[in-house]
Amino acid sequence: MRRKAQSVQKHQHTRTISPEPQDEPTLSPRLGFVVQFRIGAGQEPKYFAGRVEHLVSGHTARFHTPEELTAFFRKVLTTQHRD
Repeated sequence: MRRKAQSVQKHQHTRTISPEPQDEPTLSPRLGFVVQFRIGAGQEPKYFAGRVEHLVSGHTARFHTPEELTAFFRKVLTTQHRD
């Protein structure tokens, strides 16, 4: 007795790109930062340090704690918001 071959359909996911709604903000370079983390030889993995730069203003800072990094974000974003 012969069996009929069953066809298996593969589901393809398609992504539709639609224009962004007017009420949703686009990604603004004014809110962009580059963060470079530094890891030194022999330092613990919990070591948190590096350099951050605001893309538009060019302001930079070095940080050694998460608090210093977020303080820089707040300072720059507050200044940008006032301008």
